[in-house]
Amino acid sequence: MSQTKVLVIDDDPNVCEIIRLYFTKQQIDLVVAHNGKQGIEMMEVENPDVIVLDVMMPEMDGFETCREIRKKWDTPIIMLTAKDEEFDRVLGLELGADDYVTKPFSPRELVARIRAILRRMQPKAKVEEDAATVMSFDQLTIDIDKREVIAAGEKINFRPKEFDLLVQLAKSPGSVLSREQLLEQVWGFDYFGDVRTIDVHIKKIRQRLEKLPYECIHTVWGIGYKFGVED
Repeated sequence: MSQTKVLVIDDDPNVCEIIRLYFTKQQIDLVVAHNGKQGIEMMEVENPDVIVLDVMMPEMDGFETCREIRKKWDTPIIMLTAKDEEFDRVLGLELGADDYVTKPFSPRELVARIRAILRRMQPKAKVEEDAATVMSFDQLTIDIDKREVIAAGEKINFRPKEFDLLVQLAKSPGSVLSREQLLEQVWGFDYFGDVRTIDVHIKKIRQRLEKLPYECIHTVWGIGYKFGVED
């Protein structure tokens, strides 16, 4: 098995050194960029498995860096923030981050989150042979094997977790699934984040399906969401 490579983008040399020392013990290959522009340049040549991205950096902050990375890559991003504020967490998720860690943090926790993300990226066991691999609704087709979505005659690009979440909802049309259920089914037991992750991804899915003449994901207030082609 190849060694995990992590790109850390952080302007604080002390943080980078702490991470380097612990990653070396854990046999994690570390590459470091000290600003957002350098981090984006390193993405082109290093092809990391995971990105650890600091929010508070001069010139190009972590949010802007995340936005630029997401224009070209789906590499998992863990954001480091010194602020334990909901705004920062939600904004990071909306921009495409996969998880966040609040400073001060322990290197052990950071490694645990990296490994949890990599586990969630592993291919899942194939569905039973008699299970449907293509789900068709009015002007909406979801091909599980090809990981394709056709809405109103147009192929729509989804990020991996957005697609998985849509599939999970579409498999049980009319059934109400709580945010906790969706976190467990899509992200797994070892996800460290909070239920707001679901809300952010649902918002993205709705935006991608906006050409449909109907709303297919409905909010059930106080509980979660359900899938249906008509309300």
